[in-house]
Amino acid sequence: MVIAKDARRFAVVGNAGAGKSTMAAALAERLGVPHIELDAIFHQPGWTELPVEEFRAKVTAATADEGWVVDGNYTVVRDIVWNRADTIVWLDFSRRVVTTRIVRRSFTRVVLRRDLWNGNRERWRNLLSMDPEQSIIRWSWTRHAEYHARFRDASADPTWTHLTFVRLRSPREAAAFVRAIAPARS
Repeated sequence: MVIAKDARRFAVVGNAGAGKSTMAAALAERLGVPHIELDAIFHQPGWTELPVEEFRAKVTAATADEGWVVDGNYTVVRDIVWNRADTIVWLDFSRRVVTTRIVRRSFTRVVLRRDLWNGNRERWRNLLSMDPEQSIIRWSWTRHAEYHARFRDASADPTWTHLTFVRLRSPREAAAFVRAIAPARS
């Protein structure tokens, strides 16, 4: 995997539970740039969704700097993020890895009542729901193949030739990728 030495604008994508936020935070720290979590912008208090135009405006403002790491798959802002990015980091982990991670993460969040964004928390009933619109676990399970196809196709789409796509297939590859990024100079 070859990325430009001056790469400073990364978008981290992949299935729910793959570790996008963790990867993005580690990359941002390594590069000394802001970490922009799209979920934190989109999900307002009480799980209220930010209206599309306001979401787009906030993402536009957040990605105006010369360096940043964005995590999230929101198609409604993909054009903004990807047109400004120089590198897409695609976490393309197996369904087994992603499912194990999301079950563990969601269960821990519910039990410990961890705040996610803007005071929102995962709920027991959502954890147990079979509705993908309610359960992040079910969402991840049912969208696994869709995300794989979406990012595979995007990496071959001529619209995105200005981007370097980095496809990471395992947590080990992801950790090695972060270690390979030159740290920010103090």
